[in-house]
Amino acid sequence: MSAVTLYLGAAAAVVAVALYGLLAREHLVRKLLAANLLGSGIFLVLVAVGRRVEPPDPVPSALVLTGIVVSVSTTGFSLLLARRLHEETGKAHLPEDDGPGGGVAG
Repeated sequence: MSAVTLYLGAAAAVVAVALYGLLAREHLVRKLLAANLLGSGIFLVLVAVGRRVEPPDPVPSALVLTGIVVSVSTTGFSLLLARRLHEETGKAHLPEDDGPGGGVAG
């Protein structure tokens, strides 16, 4: 088994667990963790693709570094929004949608 195959297999497993977490959980912090895990799986795919050729391609590594910076920023902002929602509603999950119109009167 080559290193690329190992990276791709690990990435597939991480993405599968992350998708389950995004779809099956209602708690916002758990969804946020699942979204971060999904990003990590995608980063693993990029690292595996960059290692396939000799010499290794630096572009996927640069994309991963940029992605990490964006991921940290969006995680911080998302945590801020989740905390604000919890302060306003007392709940740690999104309110249910009431269909077309979103429950807005009128």
